[in-house]
Amino acid sequence: MQDFRNLKVWQRVHELALGVYKVSRLFPKEEIYGLTSQMRRAAVWGAANLAEGYCRQGDA
Repeated sequence: MQDFRNLKVWQRVHELALGVYKVSRLFPKEEIYGLTSQMRRAAVWGAANLAEGYCRQGDA
């Protein structure tokens, strides 16, 4: 069984999430629980869903 980390789509989404975290560090501190948090959760959501779906290996 292959690892989901070998999927090119997962690698791209993971790079996007890392980029969002890097850029969002520059946001004002008053946004840390607002826009920053929402952007970070949305970025991680994609990679997490791909990993979960890949591990299930079930029929649609």
